[in-house]
Amino acid sequence: MSQLTSQSVTFIFDYIEELCGIALDDSKSYLIDARLSSLVKQFQVKSPIELVEKARTPLGDPIRRALIEAMTTRETFFFRDKSPFDALQFKALPETLDVTLKQKSNKLRIWSAAASTGQEACSIGMVISEMVPDIQRWDIQILATDISEDALTKARRGIYTKMEVERGLPPQFVRKYMSSHPEGYKVNDSVMRLIRFQQLNLLDPFRFPHQFDIIFCRNVAIYFEKNVKIDLFRRMLPLLPQTGYLFVGVSESLFDCGPEFKAQAHCKGTYYQPNLPKLPAKQTIAAYTPAQAIAPTQAPITQKQ
Repeated sequence: MSQLTSQSVTFIFDYIEELCGIALDDSKSYLIDARLSSLVKQFQVKSPIELVEKARTPLGDPIRRALIEAMTTRETFFFRDKSPFDALQFKALPETLDVTLKQKSNKLRIWSAAASTGQEACSIGMVISEMVPDIQRWDIQILATDISEDALTKARRGIYTKMEVERGLPPQFVRKYMSSHPEGYKVNDSVMRLIRFQQLNLLDPFRFPHQFDIIFCRNVAIYFEKNVKIDLFRRMLPLLPQTGYLFVGVSESLFDCGPEFKAQAHCKGTYYQPNLPKLPAKQTIAAYTPAQAIAPTQAPITQKQ
């Protein structure tokens, strides 16, 4: 592939950011050749510039989807970083269940917002299965979303190689929640039936019919430009009740997102809760907008770790 000018690299990376939020600079220009050269051949264009130009046209949806698949990172594994799952098991989940029971409800809603190939959502499902002995009496749903349809296709199968399973899954969980499969292991139906998978671009407006008791949005905003990250997490605020929990990556923080986020620590990990005035009991989830909310920076076509 011919050498690209700095202006050409900027043109391509600006479109990638518009498409899926990933912010790249000249130091990552090698990714154009590493990840886009095959697409140049596949779509029979002369260069990455022409590839992006065609992606921008009304008929460019196949190219847009291919660009997303090529540029997104899918690094994930079961119980990644451990401390958020300890905090989930010993803090967030018991307190959430207690609040739910006091409200005479049996609903539990959790969002894995950058689910990748499904290990995070399955890990959450296993923790819930451990903590809720009468689980059949509960209406539990883990929504697992990702921008990548390829990743979600694998996630929906719930089949993982021996290496993927042994990388992070405790042996007792392998025995309890996995079954042998010709390709390695398959997650048991008791866990998979708790999870609903859906393609979602985190840059798009959220149109959920309900709030979430707990949100996991880990290791995805680190790829976003600062204002896009702030906008993402502020748009999540109305989706959390006052007692809700937001887990981000261990290398991430929300200190620059404003006082609406209250940092808490448990089990050597950090999570966040809404730090908002209490709303009237019948207030809708869309009613609260942060006073200094940042307007969306772009309107991408669709949409983890």
